[in-house]
Amino acid sequence: MIGVAILGSTGTVGEHTLDVIARHPERFRVAALGAHRNVEKLADQCQRFAVPYAALADPSAAKLLESALRTRGAATRVLAGPEALSEIASLPEVTSVMAAIVGAAGLRSTLAAARAGKRLLLANKESLVMAGPLLMQLVRAAGATLLPIDSEQNAVFQCLPHDARPGVAPPGLKRILLTASGGPFLDTPRAQLEQVTPAEACAHPNWVMGRKISVDSATLMNKGLEFIEACLLFGVAPHQVEVLIHRESIIHSLVEYVDGSVLAQLGAPDMRTPIAHALAWPERVASGVQSLDLVKVGSLRFEAPDLRRFPALALAQEAARAGGSRPASLNAANEVAVSAFLEGGLNFARIPAVIESVMATTSGGEIRDLEDVLAADAEARERASSLIRPSAVHA
Repeated sequence: MIGVAILGSTGTVGEHTLDVIARHPERFRVAALGAHRNVEKLADQCQRFAVPYAALADPSAAKLLESALRTRGAATRVLAGPEALSEIASLPEVTSVMAAIVGAAGLRSTLAAARAGKRLLLANKESLVMAGPLLMQLVRAAGATLLPIDSEQNAVFQCLPHDARPGVAPPGLKRILLTASGGPFLDTPRAQLEQVTPAEACAHPNWVMGRKISVDSATLMNKGLEFIEACLLFGVAPHQVEVLIHRESIIHSLVEYVDGSVLAQLGAPDMRTPIAHALAWPERVASGVQSLDLVKVGSLRFEAPDLRRFPALALAQEAARAGGSRPASLNAANEVAVSAFLEGGLNFARIPAVIESVMATTSGGEIRDLEDVLAADAEARERASSLIRPSAVHA
């Protein structure tokens, strides 16, 4: 029986993970769940799966959860505070950790899972973007297993030789092609992007995702973060990674080898496929995903991304080439700008402008330890916040 801890269990990836686990009760057991403050949903999950441990980063929410679980007669032990997420990620009864907390908030618990030598199912791409070299070093030192959950990175992983190692490009690999749907505004006139609402930005044409990642998909910053992530995960240089717009979201990524072979992973756009793959790897289990009907799909289209329409992607590619603390600064500025947009304090078209201004002034120093990461993150957040003024409020 494999004990699984899900960090970010109340989010979309967390709920999909529980759906896959529920299909295989003889194989997987939910050992711990963690979230930020969603008391009601977490209480339901703890009761349904008889979870031994639960953690909430918000201490006041943890008290409410403890009370709710007592009322329901659940025996779940509740831990509180940001450090509690790292604690459940390191529990001896936990074999696999689904790291699905969105943004920089998931960094410490992701590092804790790697440090504890767990099978780390990485859905929190921001941790790798912020502290990639540190995370990869911990994985190697602790003998942890790192399996990517992002559909694109998981697709690349499935196209690599079975003995591929994290952070090391296998012999003969020429380039990686990451596909992107293009989001909801691929054909929207650039002038109209000034008027985009949060609801429109979160209405992804193919995927069901959380609000932050949906906005990142709409700006193509999500693909930019995955660009950085791919370089670190697979040990390739930025010039070996290419982004393709693929509107149908059927081919999730491709890998080209020096002999001219191009391998692709295809599937319906459903996160349960990479989740099931990583949970059971190297075996395969049913995920509940509908079979792909290529006749119904009809055709698969590809085009180059327009970097004038999507400058966020170009900024991320530049950060990948620069390295050091620049990816951490990019991620922090993006998180602040996206949050401001979702709260009505910034119009959609200005998200990349804020990021670009921050990147133009960041020091871009070397990353030697976690303190360097956190310092770069804090500096960029402060700078991004100072750039967001009432005059930029969404129209």
